[in-house]
Amino acid sequence: MSRRVRVAVLLLGAVLAAGCSGEDAGPAGDPVLPQDAAPAAEVGLVDVAGLGPVLADGEGFVLYMFPPDARAQVTCTGPCAGSWPPLAVADGVTPTAGDEVDPGLLGTLPDPNTGGQVVTYGGYPLYRYAGDVDPGTAYGQALLLNGAPWYVLGAAGQPLTTDPEATP
Repeated sequence: MSRRVRVAVLLLGAVLAAGCSGEDAGPAGDPVLPQDAAPAAEVGLVDVAGLGPVLADGEGFVLYMFPPDARAQVTCTGPCAGSWPPLAVADGVTPTAGDEVDPGLLGTLPDPNTGGQVVTYGGYPLYRYAGDVDPGTAYGQALLLNGAPWYVLGAAGQPLTTDPEATP
């Protein structure tokens, strides 16, 4: 099965699960904080074949940026956030930098999905991809979903816009 077919199957499952969760809002329409909003978040590096060292969360799952975020806001909301959950932390939590990650590039932005905070790097909100079921995989790299491609970030905070399977 090709990478694109595997990714499409995983994405469909994630979208269906997100649409059936019924946990979008609390009693008065207030957002429900996600169970994965961490009391702390570490951003480190993991080596991905064809890409090299890229940003990852503390469990080794690759983190992505979304160009429409314009480096200043979280635009992946609703069903998009079901497939691309942001790296969320509770209000007042400062993310930490792992080895070779610049702590000066870490920050947070308000999360319109939860009312909490999304971890940023170099101003880009950071997301995981539901199709990356194992640490160190980057099936979402250069994947065109939700109106734009998604990219991993290097330690300098720049998106890596290459597709590891597009090499000749």
